Amino acid sequence: MTISTTPLHPLFVGEVSGVDLRVSVDQETFREIAQALDRYAVLVFRAQPLSDNQQIAFSRLFGPIETALGSIRKDRKTRLGNRLLAEVSNIDANNKIRSSSDPWRMMQRANELWHTDSSFKPVPGKISFLSAHELPPTGGETEFADLRAAYDALDAATKEQIEDLVAEHSLFHSRSLLGYTDFTEEERLAFPPVPRSLVRVHPGSGRKTLYLASHASHIIGWPVELGHALLNGLTECSTQPRFVYRHHWRPNDLVVWDNRCTLHRARPYDDAGYRRDMRRTTVEDIAPTLEQDRGSICSARRLSRVEP
Repeated sequence: MTISTTPLHPLFVGEVSGVDLRVSVDQETFREIAQALDRYAVLVFRAQPLSDNQQIAFSRLFGPIETALGSIRKDRKTRLGNRLLAEVSNIDANNKIRSSSDPWRMMQRANELWHTDSSFKPVPGKISFLSAHELPPTGGETEFADLRAAYDALDAATKEQIEDLVAEHSLFHSRSLLGYTDFTEEERLAFPPVPRSLVRVHPGSGRKTLYLASHASHIIGWPVELGHALLNGLTECSTQPRFVYRHHWRPNDLVVWDNRCTLHRARPYDDAGYRRDMRRTTVEDIAPTLEQDRGSICSARRLSRVEP
């Protein structure tokens, strides 16, 4: 089987046709899809009415799937009943629209911040897969930003300044931006702050890329306010319209993206009046970013630097 990929944006994002992901993907087709993902960073598959098990099977071709954040907490009932599926929806365990006072609804609001999946985990997310099961009539789009192109657009002085910087990422930082603090002690112990390289080399394309997220709070070794300002400035530069693609969802879309070189965010919709049922699987990266980028000895040396 030979797939066809049509560009949807001048810089990145491709729509893939010629494959039915409900059936087992052969090795050659998988190779073509993986190469397209390295090139485009975001792939759109239309008309893919996948079952949960079919989505999981396709995701596993790219590596081990992480445990969904919502399944960590034992007192939280889940509708989907699978620890590998993250429920990106406004629907509760009883299949009803969540009330305005539902804490998980506020937790989900953080998806409207620019982020990359699971950068706050010890091993971050590599590839994410989001399938559309039920959609509101308007709103609820997802925007993606190309961090490789954003890095290329930086001036030489900025590239030199940020080359060896390390940011601290924390789930609790991004949620605090929205006033959400309803975490159990188990959750706080599971997700301590982690250091992440600010500049990486994307393995599949060999291109340098920024690595940003709303989870990033400051630059290690810098005064907090200076590091915070730098991260905000880089995010603002990286999410200019020329670097951004807005995906308008259709039922049974599957969108796949590379977290190592993109940002994304959900756009608002009437979540009190309409259902939105989206299901995500995320494949883990091979190791923490510092171990991948420089090796453990060099990583330790970088963390000891104090140079604003």
